Amino acid sequence: MRLLHAGVDVTVIALWLGHESATTTLVYLRADLELKQRALDRTTPAGEKPGRYQPPDALLAFLDSLKLSRRRRSAYRPPPPLPLQSPG
Repeated sequence: MRLLHAGVDVTVIALWLGHESATTTLVYLRADLELKQRALDRTTPAGEKPGRYQPPDALLAFLDSLKLSRRRRSAYRPPPPLPLQSPG
């Protein structure tokens, strides 16, 4: 993690550790909140203050309604199949 904080590329860390690919290394690299925040701060548009997105209440209400409708659908249980009748 110290190498990552120092700005060393993940592919270089993978080579140093002898990993076959950088994807193997990514399993071991756990980004902490400080590193994530620095990455988010770098993506802030020019002239805007860095900060977290605060969704409007209408959007949150809509997303909550989706969760409720999903619960209703998952609670539905189709009737059991009819038993097969033997010819005879």
